[in-house]
Amino acid sequence: ELFRYDGGIREFVQHLNTNKVALHGDVIYFEKEQDGVVVEIAMQYNDSYAETVLTYANNINTIEGGTHLSGFRSALTRVVNTYGRAKELLKEEYSMSGDDIREGLVAVVSVKVPDPQFEGQTKTKLGNTEIRTLVETTVNAKLAEFLEENPSEARQVLDKAVNAARARNAARKARDLTRRKGLLEGSTLPGKLADCSVPVSYTHLRAH
Repeated sequence: ELFRYDGGIREFVQHLNTNKVALHGDVIYFEKEQDGVVVEIAMQYNDSYAETVLTYANNINTIEGGTHLSGFRSALTRVVNTYGRAKELLKEEYSMSGDDIREGLVAVVSVKVPDPQFEGQTKTKLGNTEIRTLVETTVNAKLAEFLEENPSEARQVLDKAVNAARARNAARKARDLTRRKGLLEGSTLPGKLADCSVPVSYTHLRAH
């Protein structure tokens, strides 16, 4: 079978979001070329709670991730938190985790590398350290620019992440409360302290 997307990875993201409700109509897309390396990223949020991030290096599906994935994730977390604080949209949440920000995200990260270094048992993990830096700088600049120029879409992304953070904090507090309750119920405090009596056996020695 031949799979072809005339719209590139943007159309691929739209396909992955089939039967889901997209939070913003247009797929966020940006690319950068530097020193023979091409970085392409397409992303769109939906109303689900799942994260779907596919990564490719020279059209090879890097199912174990690698430096391009780590660069994308760290930059995404940084940019969204920075934007939220700058626009005073986070309120009581001082910082959102990467998991919060990637909830409902569908993204494709594709890099073209002249000299790829693959790692892992199946050789499907990209190991080029310079790729992480390039992906990070690309996302830092391009995504920050997109959020500034598209405040409506940016607000939808922020609201989604903030709600995820609130749900995570509420779940953590509920777990902590349940644990504390369990500890209190499992421990019995004595109503009255009793003297401790220890039986002692004496061995009588006779001197010869």
